[in-house]
Amino acid sequence: MRLNKSPLPDGFDLDSVDLTDSSLYAHGDPHAIWDVMREHAPVHWQRVDDTLGFWSVTKFEDADLVLRDHTLFTSQRGTMLFLLGKDDPARGRQMAATDPPRHTRMRGPMQHALTNKRVEKYSDAVTAEVRALLAPALGAERFDFAEAMMALPMATAGTMMGLPREDWPRLTRLTTMSIAPEDPEFAGPDGVNETLQAAHRELFAYFHDLLRERRNNLGDDLVSLLLEMEIDGRRLETGAILSNCYSLILGANVTTPFVPTGAMAEIVGTGVWDAWRTDPKLLNTGLDEALRWSSPANHFMRYALRDVELRGRKIRAGDAVVVWLGAANRDAEAFADPFTFDIRRKPNRHVAFGSGPHYCVGHTVARMSLKILFTELFQTFESFELAGEIEHLHSNFVAGIKHLPMVAQLRGDAAGRLGQLVA
Repeated sequence: MRLNKSPLPDGFDLDSVDLTDSSLYAHGDPHAIWDVMREHAPVHWQRVDDTLGFWSVTKFEDADLVLRDHTLFTSQRGTMLFLLGKDDPARGRQMAATDPPRHTRMRGPMQHALTNKRVEKYSDAVTAEVRALLAPALGAERFDFAEAMMALPMATAGTMMGLPREDWPRLTRLTTMSIAPEDPEFAGPDGVNETLQAAHRELFAYFHDLLRERRNNLGDDLVSLLLEMEIDGRRLETGAILSNCYSLILGANVTTPFVPTGAMAEIVGTGVWDAWRTDPKLLNTGLDEALRWSSPANHFMRYALRDVELRGRKIRAGDAVVVWLGAANRDAEAFADPFTFDIRRKPNRHVAFGSGPHYCVGHTVARMSLKILFTELFQTFESFELAGEIEHLHSNFVAGIKHLPMVAQLRGDAAGRLGQLVA
């Protein structure tokens, strides 16, 4: 989807918009629609059929409230639109589908395992993987940056979960099928639902086999941590461990590949690239701006636990409420000049990682990966130029670029340096 906004036609009618339609994000411009919604209908009801509908929230303040207040809005009935009107089988078993206080007890050990200090020990391994991903750009006439970035999450998640390297390509494809089952490149021949179910079956079967092996070979990895985790004095059931393995690998593949592609699509060939590349002090503020700008997790869903009024609209107990993160992150009341990619933006209270109790538990891993990636980009490449059409994922859940062809110009002796490092 476009990460900047284009004008809407005269006579545009919000009631004609279907925010569940994946083609809107592949070929359309949701930011132009969200801009109208923030101004005229910040809490907007969309009917899906005769029995189903949901409220869309597009203002930053409201998004933060819905995500933060678990006493008003629950995560236990499904957090993504494809679960609208269905029971979430992961309810109470997976961190993302569990409310406090149980969620707090589940999150604690994982959060402890993912502190900055603990994550940092993987930095050398991740750096080596990043250099290997960038190596094909050496001397290539065209380099698909987005395809390379699709493999980035496994450099961290695969390493930290102790997953065999030869399995990484398959796991990358299966997770992409899970987040974009409507995309023609990842959809199976039997339709969206079968694609989603097939991906889930294969991922859960994979982790089921992995757990059987790992129980006898516990190590210093996140899967072993889940196997040893106790909640209320009891070990997690196998189903809960499987759900959380799925959640970990899915979370990595939602954020990490699409932040750099969204940022690079905006800044290549501009002065922003040069300013960011040449000033190390701007690395971290630039990364936060890349997160705000790209907002790869497109939405999170909650259900109202009781009647609540939001911006004059009556949300009834049991209603689904969908927070559009990309919309919240372009709210002019929260961000000055929100449609400008500003690498000096401070403060930058974006909700790209969510907010409240479900703030992304792997944010330390994502930040480490992105910091390593952009450091390598800045040290290796002088510039990039677009070399073809940008293609976006068909997905209402992930705002992602799947093809970003570019031509790279190397810095000085970078070819020799990178070639030696990945040899």
